[in-house]
Amino acid sequence: MFSQWPRLVGDIEICPIQLPARENRLREPHFGTYEELARSIIDPLLPYLDRPFAFFGHCAAALPAFEVAHRLHEEGLPTPDSLVVSAQVAPHHCPFDRYLELADEQLLVELGALVQARGGKPHPMLLGMMLDVLRQDLESNRVYRRPKPVSLPTRIVALHWESDVEIRQDQLLGWSQYAESVSFEVLDGGHFDFLSAPAELMDVLARSLGSTASSIDEPAMG
Repeated sequence: MFSQWPRLVGDIEICPIQLPARENRLREPHFGTYEELARSIIDPLLPYLDRPFAFFGHCAAALPAFEVAHRLHEEGLPTPDSLVVSAQVAPHHCPFDRYLELADEQLLVELGALVQARGGKPHPMLLGMMLDVLRQDLESNRVYRRPKPVSLPTRIVALHWESDVEIRQDQLLGWSQYAESVSFEVLDGGHFDFLSAPAELMDVLARSLGSTASSIDEPAMG
C-alpha cells in the first residue's frame, strides 16, 4: 500500500509496517484482533521509539494504530507525538465499513479496483489471495469496538478526503473525545488517493512532528 511513498519527508523517515499474512509475510498467520496485533507489535517497535515519532493509519488501519498508541501509554512506554487517522470513525463508533456487508463477488470487484489504483493489473490468482486476507481483516474489523472513548496523551489529527464516498466528514468527529489536542483537516482527493503520497498529506505528516515537507525523497520500493 505504501510502495509509492517516499523514504523521507523533510527530515522525517517513513517506516511502513508490513503486517503478517500478506506479501513477504504471506506464510505467517493472520494477526487476529486489533488488540492482539497491538500486543504482538510493541516489542519489535520499541528499538525505533527512541526519538520523536508519529503513527499514520488510513481507514481500518487507523484502528490498530490507535490500539498500539493506547497500549504504549498503558505500559508507560514512549507514546507517539501524533496519531494521524485518515478516513476512519472513532473506536467507539465501530464497526463501520461498507465492505462488511459485501459478498465475495463484490469484494473481488473492489480489490480489482484497488489493484488498478496502485498501477497494477488484476489477476484472478492474485485477487483470490487478496480476498482470503481481506476476509480475515474484515473479521478483525467486525469484532472491534470500544464501549467508550479513552484519552491519549497524544495529539490526534483526523483527516477527511474531500471526494471520499466511503465516509462523511462529520463521522470523524468522535475522535475529539480521544485526546486533549484533536484537529480535523480536509484534503483534496478520494478514498485511495493516499496511495500516491500527495504533497498535502506529506505536509500533514511532517507537521505532526514539527517538521516541514520542503524536501521529499524518491519513493520507497516494495
